[in-house]
Amino acid sequence: MIEIIPAIDIIEGKCVRLSQGDYSTKKIYNEDPLEVAKEFEFNGIKRLHLVDLDGAKASHIVNWKVLEKIANNTSLTIDFGGGLKSDKDLDIAFGSGADMITGGSIAVKNSEIFTSWIMKYGHNKIILGADVKGKNISVSGWLERSDLHWDKFIKNYFDRGIRKVISTDISKDGMLQGPSLILYKEMLQMFPDIYLIASGGISNIRDIEILEENGIPAVIFGKAIYEGYIKLKDLQKFL
Repeated sequence: MIEIIPAIDIIEGKCVRLSQGDYSTKKIYNEDPLEVAKEFEFNGIKRLHLVDLDGAKASHIVNWKVLEKIANNTSLTIDFGGGLKSDKDLDIAFGSGADMITGGSIAVKNSEIFTSWIMKYGHNKIILGADVKGKNISVSGWLERSDLHWDKFIKNYFDRGIRKVISTDISKDGMLQGPSLILYKEMLQMFPDIYLIASGGISNIRDIEILEENGIPAVIFGKAIYEGYIKLKDLQKFL
């Protein structure tokens, strides 16, 4: 059964969504992310993907109080990402209640420190963020595109112990045009032992079913819920 992971993206403490990572497309859906998280939990959701978009832009954790509030008031398993660049950031994230953290930009820009996190915390707590534009990895809240091809990027960290990978096809994110199935199938063919979490483009329940039918272990989505294309009650069959 595919794992269902709704996303809450945070700017200035509010629940927002962007399109294709463009901060100018910000749309606020709820002033209180805890309210959203509690609704997810009430409907049987067990896992939450929480992204600090302010942190991604600032290159250090910003919205840790939102993380702390959700962690203290729900039983959701939270993976947290956005702006984690130092051991101090990681200490704050885990100290605020994150069960796992996702590192993307740091894995590109400072391989030594990201590798040290894998060694210290293990592959159950450290997730690799492989956000793809074209065939290359993008970083810094998708504001920068690196020259790293996704396959070499994932292999480098697979060899260092990473087993969980969140991959977003940036061209699909927030566009409600369906997931990047070809990309995800290619990733699993190349790395059959990774726990691949597909992200971006989910527009309806059928998109999730297609991912499940193709063996994708988990899926992250947000806008489809917030815009009403997916009802929380419709997710029950996956829970």
